Amino acid sequence: MDERVREHAETLVDWSARIEEGDDVVVTVDEGAHDLAVAVAEALGERGANQTTVYSSEEVQRAYLRAHDGEFDEDSIHELSLYENADSVLSLVGGRNTAATADVPGERTQRYDRARQDISEARLATDWVKTVHPTRALAQQAGMAYEEYADFVYDATLRDWESLAEEMGQLKEILDDGEEVRIVNEGTDLTMSIDGRTAVNSAASVAYDSHNLPSGEVFTAPYGTDGVITFDVPMTIRGRDVRDVRLTFEDGVVVDWEAGQGEAVVDEVIQTDEGSKRLGELGIGMNRGIDRPTGRILFDEKMAGTVHLALGRAYDANLPEGEGGNDSAVHVDLITDMTGESRLEVDGEVIQRDGVFRWEDGFEA
Repeated sequence: MDERVREHAETLVDWSARIEEGDDVVVTVDEGAHDLAVAVAEALGERGANQTTVYSSEEVQRAYLRAHDGEFDEDSIHELSLYENADSVLSLVGGRNTAATADVPGERTQRYDRARQDISEARLATDWVKTVHPTRALAQQAGMAYEEYADFVYDATLRDWESLAEEMGQLKEILDDGEEVRIVNEGTDLTMSIDGRTAVNSAASVAYDSHNLPSGEVFTAPYGTDGVITFDVPMTIRGRDVRDVRLTFEDGVVVDWEAGQGEAVVDEVIQTDEGSKRLGELGIGMNRGIDRPTGRILFDEKMAGTVHLALGRAYDANLPEGEGGNDSAVHVDLITDMTGESRLEVDGEVIQRDGVFRWEDGFEA
């Protein structure tokens, strides 16, 4: 086994999930993530945690959804109970076919997502962490040789997270003190309110309210969005390629949308429910170990020099205690490149220009 797999598992268990003796841990394992699952199981056993393993497969999911043409049970007590009684959920992504669910009818996926909202909420209430094990399918999706892709994954994942957390803390402080964000680049001029919201320093650990490994972003929950934004970083949503999405917002709501490719799946997402027409997240990528898009949102949204916005559910960590944010059955991210002629402003002050933050070398005021 590649020694980096064990290092990945130890980072996941210790830094990211902060697993302790006696913790009840659910590990969901994709088809291609077997080696990482073995290393994670070993790490959990050494720490005295209790492990339950769940098999996960997009191809199995496709078979089920295509065969199920009725209403989905909203009281799946057996699965809900699993997550309600878990301390942590570790999701090991690594499928064999990145487009496995591409031919599942969109309306059926919407119904399934809505029926599972309580299960999703229960999982999100745990110390959950999602990570990616390099597979040949993911390498192919990213347009890389397998060995090249594995190097890319570990460069993004096995980082000095404490140092990156300190740097990202500067941006968190700016957003916490700010009231309005403006994003300007080609095809984009968008403003949104962030007053009263708390930004998350997403340093790949639940100790920072961060639930992805790798991570490397600072995100908050915007509202009152107005203007136009173009998302020019290629994406894969529900197994389908999406490119050049353009959204128009008025008073916080999407009022018009189009896409150069994949407009049908964008339409499906936006039409899921009332919350899917609003933003749940503004995220700013800061992981310089991620230097190119790969078609996997777990990496791409963290890429330094990008900004992403999510349609749908807002995270409680961004909200004042007792206040509900945007609610939806979906949370779908879209990414725009900020490395060209662009600027990111907070309360009229430029904090990033052409992908360079004001505390970095090369920043031009």
